[in-house]
Amino acid sequence: MTKLMRLWKDEEGATAVEYGIMVALIAAVIVGIVYTLGQQLNTAFTNVSGQLTTGGVAP
Repeated sequence: MTKLMRLWKDEEGATAVEYGIMVALIAAVIVGIVYTLGQQLNTAFTNVSGQLTTGGVAP
């Protein structure tokens, strides 16, 4: 029973798991931001390209 209680109170691996979860969440946020900015940049460059093709006349 003493070994079971020691195992239950052992928190050595908990910190590594917590850091792993934080890193995964940060990575997910970065991926989401990059994806969103990529779409916005694609739209902006498409608009600029369209304006250059039509001679600057808005459609």
